Amino acid sequence: MGPGGVARLRAGHLTPEGTLTPSAARRLAEMGLFRTSRPKTYSLTVLTSTDCNLGCGYCFQNVDQDPTGGSRPPRISHARLTSDTITDILEFTRRRMAAAGMEALHILLFGGEPLLNPRGCRELLSRAAGHGLASASMISNGTLLTPLLAGQLVDLGLRSVQITFDGDAVTHDHIRVRRSGGGTFEGIIRNIARVSETTPLGWGLRINVSHLNHAGIDSLIDTLADRLDPSRCAVQFAWVGDVGVGYANEMRHTAGLAERFFRWRRHALERGFGVGRPRAHLPCGTCSHADGLYGAVVSADGTLSSCWETAGKPGWQVGTVVDGYLPSGQTENIWVSCDDQNHYSDDDQAVTAFNDAADAAFLDYLAETGRLRT
Repeated sequence: MGPGGVARLRAGHLTPEGTLTPSAARRLAEMGLFRTSRPKTYSLTVLTSTDCNLGCGYCFQNVDQDPTGGSRPPRISHARLTSDTITDILEFTRRRMAAAGMEALHILLFGGEPLLNPRGCRELLSRAAGHGLASASMISNGTLLTPLLAGQLVDLGLRSVQITFDGDAVTHDHIRVRRSGGGTFEGIIRNIARVSETTPLGWGLRINVSHLNHAGIDSLIDTLADRLDPSRCAVQFAWVGDVGVGYANEMRHTAGLAERFFRWRRHALERGFGVGRPRAHLPCGTCSHADGLYGAVVSADGTLSSCWETAGKPGWQVGTVVDGYLPSGQTENIWVSCDDQNHYSDDDQAVTAFNDAADAAFLDYLAETGRLRT
C-alpha cells in the first residue's frame, strides 16, 4: 500500500528479506504509488461547543474518570462559539487560505457535542459561504439531531455526519450513556432513520471496539443494516486506545483478533455498507504539516490546537485565530498529529503485524470478489 494506491505483488517483486526489488520499486514509483498529492481544500475543524451531553468514560476530552463511578467525568473547560469568534475564525481562515494558495474550504463541525450549539453551527456555515465553503461534515453523537435541524444544516452545505456506536444495544447503552443517566442506542438509531427520510445526508458509522463490546459487533452490524439504509452509510471499526484518562482497553493485537476485524469488514460489506479500502497512512491535511499549512483546529474560544485530539486541553494551545500560530520553537513539543495520541498496551511491532494481517485479508477478499478496483 502507498499514498497513490494498492499494488498486488508476486514473489519475483521481492528480495529474500521481503523488501521491494529495485526494478519493482522503480515501476511502482512510475505508477505513482508513492506519490503524495498536495491537499486541494483547506480543512477547518471548529468546536462549536466544548460541552457534551454524554459521559463516555474513554473520551479523550475527559480530564479524569468520574470519581463516583458514574457518568459525569470531568471534562475540558466550557466554551461556546459566538458571533464575534466566528468573525475572527473566518478572517484567520481567509489569511491562511490565501497564504496556501487555496480557494476551497471544508468545515468539520466538532465538539464536545456540536449540536449543543446549533445556532453556532448554522451561523458558521452560513457566513463561510463567502469564504469558499465547498462542503461541510460533522462529528456528532446523534442524540440531538432532528429532521428540522438537519435540513437547515444541509441547506448550508452539510453533506455527512459521523456517529459512533459502542456495540450492540445493551452494551452500547452501558458505555455511551447520557451524563444525566440513561442509554442512547434507540434514540440515535431513530434520529438517523428520521433524518434520512427528509435529507440526502450520508452517514459515517464509527464502531468503537474494546474488550467490553467486541462480542456483540456482528449483531450490531445486522441491527444497523436492518434499521438503516446501508447504501447511505460507510462503516469503520476503530480500536479504543488509552488516552491517559484512566480508561484501559484490555484487548491485545493478536492474530485471532485481526481475523475478527477482517470478518467484521466483510460482514458489513456483504450487508450493503460502504467499507473503506485499506490504504497507506496519508499526511493529515490539518495536523501533519508545520504550522497548519493546509488546515486548522479551532476551539470555541478561538484558540488553536494542532489536532482535534488536543483541542480545548490546557497547555496544548499553539496560538489563537487573532494572533496566529506561536513561533515553532514554542510549539514543537506540543504539536501532535492524529496518530500520536493513539496509545496501546502492545508494542509497535504487534500493532503493525495486527494491521498488516487484517488489511491483507480484506484486500485479498476484495480482489477475489472483483471489488478492489471499484
